[in-house]
Amino acid sequence: MKQSFSEKSGLKFLVIDDHESVLNGTVEILRKNYPSAEFNTAINASYAVEQVLICQPNLLIMDLSIPEKLEMTAKVDTGIQLLKVLMNNYLHLNFVIQSVHARTLIRIRPFIDNHQGGFTIADKSLSTQEMLTRVDWALQGLTHTKDIKGIHSGLEVKPEWLKVLNLAFEEGLQDKAIAENMCISERMVRHYWSKLQDVLNIYPEEGKNIRIQTEIKARKEGLID
Repeated sequence: MKQSFSEKSGLKFLVIDDHESVLNGTVEILRKNYPSAEFNTAINASYAVEQVLICQPNLLIMDLSIPEKLEMTAKVDTGIQLLKVLMNNYLHLNFVIQSVHARTLIRIRPFIDNHQGGFTIADKSLSTQEMLTRVDWALQGLTHTKDIKGIHSGLEVKPEWLKVLNLAFEEGLQDKAIAENMCISERMVRHYWSKLQDVLNIYPEEGKNIRIQTEIKARKEGLID
């Protein structure tokens, strides 16, 4: 049986938000679902960078409107710049963006597309269960960006993603064989699948095979014959 993330030991979370009530509320929700996890917090960008280096978290949950340092004004651009730095320095770190300013992420779309860790968005208006679902997806290394208005205006698929589709559905190869064919790691193949599924607006659903759903949608969009 597949072990759920809430049962795994050794998970480390870093939650970043300059509003104490939101910060504590988020940690409390996560603690109930991941009782054995370690939780760390930060209320500004500078301290967040230190915490990531020291704690080495598996997952970072952050608001975008945060101050650079104590006593400074919270700005969305501060969060955006922090996110760029962290994605550049920690390729496999998983992120959940918990913010009402998710639309601003369009500014760093190339960084999101290239990031190899999980990356999901949980607007603060989401229910607790919906937020926890986005956390779970991020921990699985999945990407979910459909809440960013305009990020998928016009279907844009990178050549390497198309190659994965063709090797899987035209040649019938599994991920290990795809990785060998493309001279990349299996982890990178899974990363390409995640990006493809996000572009195609396909996410895990109970009782549905996500790979089959991907093939159906890819053929419908004309990405494969």
